[in-house]
Amino acid sequence: MRSPFPGMDPYLEHPALWPDVHNSLIAAMRDALAPVLRPRYYIALESRVYTLDIDGLVFVGRPDLTVLPYEGPQRVSTLPLASAGFVEVEVPVKDEIEETYLEVREAEGGQVITIVELLSPGNKQNSQGRKDYEEKRLAIFSSRTNLVEIDLLRAGAPMPVSQKIRSDYRILIRRGSRGIRGQLYPFSVRQKIPAFTLPLLPGDKEPPLELNTILHDLYERASFDLRLNYTNPPVPPLADDDADWAKDLIANRKLN
Repeated sequence: MRSPFPGMDPYLEHPALWPDVHNSLIAAMRDALAPVLRPRYYIALESRVYTLDIDGLVFVGRPDLTVLPYEGPQRVSTLPLASAGFVEVEVPVKDEIEETYLEVREAEGGQVITIVELLSPGNKQNSQGRKDYEEKRLAIFSSRTNLVEIDLLRAGAPMPVSQKIRSDYRILIRRGSRGIRGQLYPFSVRQKIPAFTLPLLPGDKEPPLELNTILHDLYERASFDLRLNYTNPPVPPLADDDADWAKDLIANRKLN
């Protein structure tokens, strides 16, 4: 079954599902681009690992965690202590978060031409993760490397650009040959994800990337609909007018 939303499905932003969405979408973009880039370029799926303190993130990446529905504040247990006089507790730990991204490289020589980033809660909401990503971003901006930065998460402050533009989601295209100038595509939950062309070396034909089609095809292949509960609000919740609009979309899908 297809998503009821025309563009980004806000239910895919749930922290329990996003790591799967993120890595699957990165791989799907690689698969869509690889045939049209050859033989001049190849596109590689790369990864980095952050060790982060959990400061405000809803982190569900550890394999030994179980994701349970939120049922409101829990009262402190009045059960007696164990016979040994202790209570079992969880202690704070640092977690490793793996993030994937894409690098377009020249087939001859392997030089990195373009980096494609799909933002995650780790580099939008976690203080250390955001600091690390922004440093990498500035390093790219100081080079001739192209950057495609895709933000499909409403939670967390958008990555900075010179103008303050409010939008649910955004795509930033920065071509290394244009210095500090970039193209920002802001869009809302009510709109399709805009198509754009992938920046390459000056003079080379830039292939289109139909991200909206790629995401919706992935939604069906991965059976995301079986993992989403459209009877509850998405996480994070939508604004009131968008929430009403979303309810109508979901209700119409059920009728059809």
